[in-house]
Parts: sequence; C-alpha cells; structure tokens
Amino acid sequence: MMYTLIGMSLLFIAIGFIVTENNSKYLLAGYNTMNDEEKKKVDLKTYITYFRKFHVFLGFSFFAIGMLVTYFIDENVTSIFIAVYPILAYTYFITTSAKYFRTKKNKIGAYILAIVLIFIVVMFIRDYKETKLILNSDSIEFQGNYGEIVPFETIKSIQLVQEKPKIIKRTNGFSAGTIKKGYYKTDKGEVVKLILNAENKPYILITKSDGKKIYYAAKEESNEKLFEEIKTIPAK
Repeated sequence: MMYTLIGMSLLFIAIGFIVTENNSKYLLAGYNTMNDEEKKKVDLKTYITYFRKFHVFLGFSFFAIGMLVTYFIDENVTSIFIAVYPILAYTYFITTSAKYFRTKKNKIGAYILAIVLIFIVVMFIRDYKETKLILNSDSIEFQGNYGEIVPFETIKSIQLVQEKPKIIKRTNGFSAGTIKKGYYKTDKGEVVKLILNAENKPYILITKSDGKKIYYAAKEESNEKLFEEIKTIPAK
C-alpha cells in the first residue's frame, strides 16, 4: 500500500510541473482544443500557477493522509481513500479554477467527476458488505456480492488451509486491502475464486467436483467454527 501511495503522490506532483505555459497548447486538457479567440479569454499564467500549487498540495496531502489512514485505521479504508480522494480533489479544483478557465467543458468536467465519485462510493459500499456463508440443508450459499449457491453433491472436498495460493492477477473481482472477492489467477496458472471478507485464517477451501476452488474467510466469525458446522450438515 505504501508503494501505491508514494507512486501516486509523485505522479500528482510531477503533473504539476510537466504542464507549463509553453506546452499548454499541447498538454492542457480543454485549453488545447480551444480556438485562438477562446484562448485569449483564459488567464493562462495565473491558471498554470494555481494548477502547479494544487498538484503539489494534492501529492503531499495524498501521501500524508493515506499513511495516517493506513497506520491508524486499516488498509481497507486506505483503498477507499485512494479511489475517492483524488476525485474529490479534482472536483474542487475544476470548480475553483473556473474563474481562470471559463468554459462549459470545465463545468461539465466537474459534474462528470461528481457522478463518478457517487458511482465509486456506491460500488465500494456494495463490495465492502460482507459476503456471508449460509448453510442450507443441501447446499452452501455465499450470500452477497460475488456469491453463489454450491450444492453439496457438487463438492469434492472441504478443508481448512493456512495459506491461499499466490495470486498474480485479478481476472474479475474486487480488491481493497485485505478484502478480495471474485476470480483470481494463481502463479500456477489456475483460476480460483476468493471470497475473503478479511485476512482471517485459516481459510475454508471448497473444492468442487469439476476442480474449481473457492477460498472463503469470514470477517469476524471463526472460520474453524463455520467449518465444523459445515461438516455436520451432510450427515443430517
């Protein structure tokens, strides 16, 4: 997580210095598509100064706040911060820089960012909600996002494991800190399904008859207890 914070912070700061008055006609979004008459109405020198100050502040504040959230709260919240903070910052920037850059595109950009922010927040709320493991008389149900119903007759084995496979790629899913839900490719080329609500060991590993695997971890409930409950169901 620290490397992500450092990398993005440096990127924000670099953006502030990459765009100058001389190259703005090529690199400055919105300005580079204006005709000569429209460009004359832009207070470019003042805007570039504000642009640089904003990105320097964004870079340093992004790193500082991100580290504080990581150490005093947890990495899951840091993941939300990484996604949401830049959008909030750029929405503020577009709104406050309108006095230098008076175009409809500028206002439209702020609206688009606000919509994107709302969408991301809704998605995070949905994906952060714990996917519960529900025991039915004839199946195991993962209730929530990326959930499914697995009939007992399709299960080859259920066991507790201390380690999950080494993941090299997320093929379809959601990852935020210790939360991982969806399909992931391992270093052995195998695609497994992870429903990890937290880094709660040992994991419950369900191997289906077709060889497909599901690794599950509850958020607060004991995985060992869930495992013992699962073992009693088929005997009923």
